[in-house]
Amino acid sequence: METRRLTVLSAGLGVPSSSRLLADQLAAAAERRLRTAGYDVAVDVVELRDLAVDIANNFVTGYAAPRLAEVIAGVEASDGIIAVTPVFSASYSGLFKSFIDVLDPKSLDGKAVLLGATGGTDRHQMVLDYAMRPLFSYLRTRITPTGVFAGPQDWGTADEGGQSLANRIERAAGELTGLLEGPQPGRKAAPLESLPFEQLLAGISGNS
Repeated sequence: METRRLTVLSAGLGVPSSSRLLADQLAAAAERRLRTAGYDVAVDVVELRDLAVDIANNFVTGYAAPRLAEVIAGVEASDGIIAVTPVFSASYSGLFKSFIDVLDPKSLDGKAVLLGATGGTDRHQMVLDYAMRPLFSYLRTRITPTGVFAGPQDWGTADEGGQSLANRIERAAGELTGLLEGPQPGRKAAPLESLPFEQLLAGISGNS
């Protein structure tokens, strides 16, 4: 059974965080959909606030501390990314953008991405289409048609005409699953295996 690797990026600053809550719900829905489609799923949830100092130091020194380097490698090795940010000044947070900036832009080429955002009013939901989508389009990712914005009124509300938060999450998760089916253009190639000299020599002798 094939495995699909998901990296979940949450740029929430508070504890608890509505961005983390949305990220968890998106990840759970995507994992459920992928397992139903016949895939094993590995999910890595990253709280960017825990990496804030390392991200800042990376800009100054050009060096990624071990934990940040591990997260960057995880993003590069993932098949899909769920990216959720709170909205500040009508855009994604500075922490969120700073993390994206420390990545090699080519490392996201072709990856499947589901976008999410949280804010204090519905007026901020346009951040998905006017800030986040252009950013990830520039990075040449494959983005789900549905992005999910959650405001205060979305938590714990009943379905209203099929547009509840739960329904939007399920629709976006289904679209991400569709992008993750079949060969994945964004998957980082596995390194070539280096065989011991004796094994290589034995193979040459056997063919001579």
